[in-house]
Amino acid sequence: MSGKTEATEKEAHWQKVYTTRGAQGVSWFTPQLERSLALIRRYASEPSGPIIDVGGGASTLADDLLAAGYTDITVLDIAESALRLSRQRMSAAADRIGWLRGDITNVPLPEGRFALWHDRAVFHFLVDGDDRRRYAQQLAHALHPGGHVVMAVFGPEGPKECSNLPTERYDAAGLNAALGPEFVLRESALETHTTPFATTQQFLYACLQYQG
Repeated sequence: MSGKTEATEKEAHWQKVYTTRGAQGVSWFTPQLERSLALIRRYASEPSGPIIDVGGGASTLADDLLAAGYTDITVLDIAESALRLSRQRMSAAADRIGWLRGDITNVPLPEGRFALWHDRAVFHFLVDGDDRRRYAQQLAHALHPGGHVVMAVFGPEGPKECSNLPTERYDAAGLNAALGPEFVLRESALETHTTPFATTQQFLYACLQYQG
């Protein structure tokens, strides 16, 4: 299978997910990303520091970041349908956000642009080792030295499958190893997420600092 075909299938999968289920019909939905926001406020103290939310297409994090005073926010998602949901929800405020559609493993990103990289529930879908390496390369490329990554992935007891796709599960040491030695773990915690379907998923939240 060619890389182009793989990318097309991946995009089609997530387009269908958000077109058929909407923002609140996915298992990882939560009305507010409270832990993410708390970590971002802790590690991104400068409101003008550029932030990218990877896979944040339909999430409300951008709304809350604007409300908290952050002024340079980019939201990236592979599914245009997810981005459209947020733009419609935010109305005129959407003009204050940079919207970027693409696959995080290959989308062009500016070098050293971001002070903080946020990812909730993207990285654990990368079960292919080459995809994980490309993700880590993108992360190191786009963060400026000393920047932070706030990430939430399925924990050691999290689901082995989600949205009809296999997933990887991580403890803090395993996540750090997957991202590479140039990232230093600053803190981590496990959280039990209650899905819209009244089931639970274990997430690992971690903050790492780029030493490049």
